[in-house]
Amino acid sequence: HVQLVESGGGSVQAGGSLRLSCEVSGITEGTNCIGWFRQTPGKEREGVAAIMLLGATTYYDDSVKGRFTISQDNAKNMVYLQANSLKAEDTAMYYCAAEKASVIMPLGGALYRPTLWGYWGQGTQVTVS
Repeated sequence: HVQLVESGGGSVQAGGSLRLSCEVSGITEGTNCIGWFRQTPGKEREGVAAIMLLGATTYYDDSVKGRFTISQDNAKNMVYLQANSLKAEDTAMYYCAAEKASVIMPLGGALYRPTLWGYWGQGTQVTVS
């Protein structure tokens, strides 16, 4: 079955950078979309970025566009979120999620519908001060 394990979170000063990693295992041929989401206490989970593993199509929320980059390393079964120019408002628990393209397409819309994504990791905390 699909397993997602996030790592790379931590505490950083505003303007700093972090690279979050999502190790993906058990993915089937059809489960080919990975998304990064974040959540703060008392708020709904929000989409940050997403990628189609085949073709590498990406989509970003406007709040991170130009600062965050989602990428993949298929040989290592990893998906990364490079977060630059971090702001205090980026502080959150970050989760990666996986789902079939047939379930969630279009990719951009799926960022705003976290309930469509069927597989989730345990999260990694990012704190920006």
